[in-house]
Amino acid sequence: MRGSLLRRVVPHAVLFIYIGFILFPLGWTLNSSFKSNKEIITSPWSLPGELSLTNYWNAWTGAHVGHYFMNSVINSTVSAIVSLSLGTATAYALTRMSFPKLSLVLKRILIWALLVPAASLLVPLYMLLRSLHLYNTPFALILPYVTLGLPWTVFMVSSFLTSIPNELEEAGIMDGLSIYGLLCRIIVPISMPSLFSVFMLNFLTSWNEFIMANVFLTKEKLRTLPVSMVAFYDQLNMNYGSLCAAIMISIIPVVIMYLLLQRRIIESIKA
Repeated sequence: MRGSLLRRVVPHAVLFIYIGFILFPLGWTLNSSFKSNKEIITSPWSLPGELSLTNYWNAWTGAHVGHYFMNSVINSTVSAIVSLSLGTATAYALTRMSFPKLSLVLKRILIWALLVPAASLLVPLYMLLRSLHLYNTPFALILPYVTLGLPWTVFMVSSFLTSIPNELEEAGIMDGLSIYGLLCRIIVPISMPSLFSVFMLNFLTSWNEFIMANVFLTKEKLRTLPVSMVAFYDQLNMNYGSLCAAIMISIIPVVIMYLLLQRRIIESIKA
C-alpha cells in the first residue's frame, strides 16, 4: 500500500517542483513589470505598491516595442504559414505518391538538413542574401526560417498522414476530386489538429530566433523583438520595470495562441 502511494505521490511532487522552477521567473518578471526602478532595487521580492501600466506604456511607445512586435508577428506568421503549406504538400507527395527512388533521395536530403546546425549556415546565408540583394529586407529572415523549418515539418506531417486510411481518398477520386482537391478537401481538414501543432512550433521557433535576426537585419526599423531587447538598457536608461514589461509583451502572442489552439494541440498529442 505504501509503495503504491509513493508511486503516485513522487511523480506529482517532482512535477510540481518542475512547474515551480518554470513559473517562478515568469511570476517575478510579471510582478516587477508593475513596479518602479526604486521598488525593484530596494524590495525585489515584494508586491508593487500600486498597479500601474506606466512601464508597459513606456516600453510600447518610448522603446518602440510596438513596432518591433509587429515585425516579429509578420516574420513569424508568414514563415510559419509558408513552411506549413510547403511541408504539407511535400509530406502528402512522399506518403501518397509512388516514386520510390526519388522519395528515398528526398527523405535522405531532409534528414541531412536536420543534422546541419543553423549557426553553421550564417556565413553562406549572409553571402547568398547579399548577392540576391535581400540583405536588410524582411525576406532575409523569412526565407531562412522557411528553409530551416521545412525538413522537420515534412516529417511531423508525414507521420500523421500515414495514419489516414487510403479509402477516404479513393472515395474522393470516385467523386471526381483531383489531387489538389484530395489534399485541400480531405487531407487538410482531417489533419487540422496536427497542422495546428506544427504551425505553433514553427511560429515559436521563428518568434524566439535571435542570431539570424541580429546578423541579417541591421536597420533599426526592421528589428525583431528578441533583438530589440539587447538595446533596452541604453534606450530605457536601465529602466528595469519597462524591460520586464517588454518581456511580458513578448509573451502575449504565445499565450494567446496556446489558449486558442490548446484543444487542437491536445487532440494532436492524443492522435
